[in-house]
Amino acid sequence: MTSTRRRGLAALTGAVSVLISACAQTGPVQPYAEDATVACPADPAVRAGGSTAQAAAMAHFAEAFQKACPEATLDYAAIGSGAGITEFVAGNTDFGNSDSPLQGAEYDAARKRCDGSDALNIPIVFEPIAVTYNLPDVNVLILDAPTLAGIFSGAITRWNDPAIEALNLPSGRGHPSPRTSLPDVEIEVIHRSDASGTTDNFQQYLQSASGGVWDRGAGKAFNGGVGQGAEGNQGAAEMVRNTPGAITYNDWSSAINQDLSTADIKTTAGVTRIGTDWEGDSIAPVTIIGEGNDLVLDMTPAFAPTARFGYPILLPGYALVCSRYPDTVTGETVKAFLASAITVGQTDLNKVGYIPLPPEFQARVAAAVDSIG
Repeated sequence: MTSTRRRGLAALTGAVSVLISACAQTGPVQPYAEDATVACPADPAVRAGGSTAQAAAMAHFAEAFQKACPEATLDYAAIGSGAGITEFVAGNTDFGNSDSPLQGAEYDAARKRCDGSDALNIPIVFEPIAVTYNLPDVNVLILDAPTLAGIFSGAITRWNDPAIEALNLPSGRGHPSPRTSLPDVEIEVIHRSDASGTTDNFQQYLQSASGGVWDRGAGKAFNGGVGQGAEGNQGAAEMVRNTPGAITYNDWSSAINQDLSTADIKTTAGVTRIGTDWEGDSIAPVTIIGEGNDLVLDMTPAFAPTARFGYPILLPGYALVCSRYPDTVTGETVKAFLASAITVGQTDLNKVGYIPLPPEFQARVAAAVDSIG
């Protein structure tokens, strides 16, 4: 990696660290972190890149790693999940970060990068995807999967569309909004222009929960065919903030950072608002479907929650690693960083917009991290 690129990685890491430092507070310690120890590697400098949704979490993890190993440093490039996979398989980073697991030919490319060893997808964090909007006079907004599918496919084009008003101005019962109508304003759809795991998970939710209204499939490329593109979660968040009538999907940490309004989501279990999920109720239905230590998740059950306050639009944050690295030093460094991230690093994650690993997941995740050679 060139010195210019390394300086860029360090600068991005530093910028996100400022955000984390500003938000840092003391919170509950996860039970699996209480007596956790980290074996500091001989070379504690680690390089990673990928998901913009994981950027704030990675800065949080970097601080935890440095506390455990004072000489530790992390260079993290928030370049998007697709680019994160590309950089990892090219050998430009020690591990990658993606909000979607490796698939198909990506496994083969990663196996070459790992000198013949299998690559692993290891979930290290979960995050809600916020539906953010810019309607200055609308403090409460309720949407559901069919309506979101209509908006992001271009079938619903104005904020006072009957489908939106039916959710927000119901007749015959009390409602938190005193409005009698919604603004007669054009909806400005904003989506990710880069290969995005956030896009993939958002489209998976629409495909699963919209009752057939969304028929565009999923994937890292936005398939809706409408709106303006923006690069990265922060780019999309900034465009919403500066565009009246706009709507997009953001990782929650970006929504917090940009102080954006977020929609409440109606599911079959009721209306739920994005927020702190101390107990991991939202991710309780998620299951591991990968084999061995390749911990690929099935997020589909979470898209239709049965818990009253389960938030349905979620993404998993994966670390993409070699099961066995070509050189021992890199393997030890990656293993130490992730050991810190999945234990002491989980504390206070909720304060910056993430859901910490529940104990049920952490045991499997810890075993996968420990298996790295």
